[in-house]
Amino acid sequence: MPLSFTTRALSVECDGDIVHLRLQRPNKLNAQTHEMWHELRQVGAELGGDTSIRALIVSGAGRSFSAGLDTDVLVDFFGTELPEDVRDLSGPALVKKIQESFTWLADAPYPTIAAVAGHALGAGCQLALACDLRIAAEDAIFGLPETNWGLIPDLGGTLWLPQLTGPAKAKELMWLADQVDAAEACRLGVVNRVVPTANLLAEARALAERLATRPPLAVAAIKRAVAASFAGTEPALAAASNGQALCLASDDLREAGAAWVEQRQPHYTGN
Repeated sequence: MPLSFTTRALSVECDGDIVHLRLQRPNKLNAQTHEMWHELRQVGAELGGDTSIRALIVSGAGRSFSAGLDTDVLVDFFGTELPEDVRDLSGPALVKKIQESFTWLADAPYPTIAAVAGHALGAGCQLALACDLRIAAEDAIFGLPETNWGLIPDLGGTLWLPQLTGPAKAKELMWLADQVDAAEACRLGVVNRVVPTANLLAEARALAERLATRPPLAVAAIKRAVAASFAGTEPALAAASNGQALCLASDDLREAGAAWVEQRQPHYTGN
């Protein structure tokens, strides 16, 4: 298992096979900077392919998940204080590098859960959308305000929001930059469930613990197959058949059968 650690903008806590990634700029409502994106990419490089992890929770320290882009980033775009891995990039290449700060959450072989309190706006909303599941506190607010600046949600919003709400509603929300509360986000399918604010992290942890008991190969295969389903029929069915082939050859399948025969809970290893 990976070790727990803290950086300037993030903390990573590893408890058994569950990881908690927390944004650590509470005095700025966890507004995102190039430094935070760089550290997210580093965490992704370290943990994104770790098959010993069974679930990962993303949250924000303090009262908000992430209020979006720190205005200092706009200064950084025209200055020299950029992380080394993006210093020489511009235009689409720079945006693609920033997207990598989020996409590893969507691509990881284990479930990722966003535990959202307070604001999840702009880049903060897109970070939540990158996760497989979202649990929202009652005070959560979601929104993609980029068009207010003549921009678009380019860190994954145009990809993931339509998959949840359908294309028409997604276009409406992005075009008008409307904000929605937790209850409306749940009704639209953006959020899996809404919980009392005081219970948010406990509920996220309980869900992570349930997911951690599920067969890892099957979980990863379902995640890949669902992602492929948006690419068309052939890629979707190919991903499903390839994933099932792995499951059919796995020790987990035999363990599931033995547990059923022996009337006990299965113990899955991911092999």
